[in-house]
Amino acid sequence: MTVPAFNSVAWFEFGTDQPEKVKEFYGELFDWQYVLNTNTPGVTYHSVMTPGAGQPTGGVWESEGNFPNYAIFYVLVQDVAATVERGRELGAEVLMEPVSDAAGFTFARLEDTAGNHFGVFSVPAP
Repeated sequence: MTVPAFNSVAWFEFGTDQPEKVKEFYGELFDWQYVLNTNTPGVTYHSVMTPGAGQPTGGVWESEGNFPNYAIFYVLVQDVAATVERGRELGAEVLMEPVSDAAGFTFARLEDTAGNHFGVFSVPAP
């Protein structure tokens, strides 16, 4: 598998209060497998393994009813903070400021000027 290019869609995520239904549906439809991710304490997150992928390409976040269900894409960027700032300059609303998990991934969420919710992320330095 090739490494995704910067500024390309490289991750997707479902936030749901019915994770078993989501996992069953997409697992049956696309033959996805799921691995419990323990990098963020207090969050139940299952990484999605798509057929032929050597690493996860998405995730299912169990909301436990704490927020509305959603599906979102994430763009891989070199610098999350700089991208968030540039988004602000272009009129985006920052929905979630940059945060990092225990594995060193940094991510943030924005809303574009047309009201679409999306995310950006960066990977830990090698």
